[in-house]
Amino acid sequence: MADKVRVYKKDCDPSEAEDKSLPYIAYLVEYSQDGMTKFDICIAGKRVDLFDHYYDQYKQDFITFTQTQGRMNPRLWVDPTAATDKK
Repeated sequence: MADKVRVYKKDCDPSEAEDKSLPYIAYLVEYSQDGMTKFDICIAGKRVDLFDHYYDQYKQDFITFTQTQGRMNPRLWVDPTAATDKK
């Protein structure tokens, strides 16, 4: 199940979800940890997989998730943080 959800940015600023270069399957996840509200940007093909992943980790501390402002087709999107193969 964990392989269906990819955490793109962990503990980030929620304004980063307004980036339109993100794929349209990216979500801003809000949860509480150690009494502080934290945000992650995750990429998941199905919303149910995202919910299951975070609910399993945080139970009652899971708050909500919303879709980011991403407009990019996920098949065409290239992760800028991914390591590139050098030929």
